[in-house]
Amino acid sequence: MDRIFLRDLKVETVIGIFEWERRVRQIVSLDVELATDVRGAARADSIDNALNYKQIAKRLTAFIGETKFQLVESLAEAVARIIVTEFSVAWVRVSVAKPGAIEGSREVGVTIERTTADYR
Repeated sequence: MDRIFLRDLKVETVIGIFEWERRVRQIVSLDVELATDVRGAARADSIDNALNYKQIAKRLTAFIGETKFQLVESLAEAVARIIVTEFSVAWVRVSVAKPGAIEGSREVGVTIERTTADYR
């Protein structure tokens, strides 16, 4: 299976468990990998035959910008569900990171993998 990826998509959102985190917007960084068959798009050389990653990025940016999750785990699960159910993707790997969340660490986060079977 072929894979399309989107790396380091940065979005401002409200995320965190502490009171101060609920009052400010923070940056989260997303990495997304999607399993899809790109042969049709490659043959036609047309976006009409491709999984449109620009549409995916716009959908995720809008969604994340409006959410107020406490946990990166919850955000990752919601992102995976959108990709699998709205864009008909058979498999997705989603990583969500919070830069600067832990002193001395560049970022912390979670990586999950989901398939269509997870959302039946």
